[in-house]
Amino acid sequence: MEKEWDIVEVLRHSRHDWLNRLQLIKGNLDLNRIDRAKAVIDEIIIEAQHESKLSNLKMPLFASLLLKSNWENPSFKLEYEVLQDSESFQMNEELITNWTYHFFKCLNEAIEIFQENHLSISIDPQSEGVRFFFDFSGIIIKSKLIEAFLSDPKNQLDVVVKEFSKSELGVEVFIPIQKK
Repeated sequence: MEKEWDIVEVLRHSRHDWLNRLQLIKGNLDLNRIDRAKAVIDEIIIEAQHESKLSNLKMPLFASLLLKSNWENPSFKLEYEVLQDSESFQMNEELITNWTYHFFKCLNEAIEIFQENHLSISIDPQSEGVRFFFDFSGIIIKSKLIEAFLSDPKNQLDVVVKEFSKSELGVEVFIPIQKK
């Protein structure tokens, strides 16, 4: 069952994240590591730009899933990027959101917790549809679980496995744009 987030919880988590970032900057400044403090600020700026592009895709369900993922999925760190700005388009957002939600659940069950597990999602809006690239690096301990999920015949998406090993997984998902 998916957790329902109220505004107070979202703000609490967001405030906690910002305080951690500010403490990281302050700690580096206190240690006179100016270059590292500037690097942290640059990382924050890039992340905010990706959040903005994600929000501008007009996919609120999908954006919400990604924005709260690091709070809900402690087994892996999620990063995402929208490769280019795009005009508004119609697509089956529910399809990619549900698939991604279940992919996150599967990944949480299939990887070794308390390790350096990272998932990167690149979103590439194109004229005919949107390509989603899911790149995982970490420790996969239940490969069969992931194989079963990716090859599920009920899957209504165009899913292509690009790479799959005990430490890496690369998946491409394509969602066509719906004609108006």
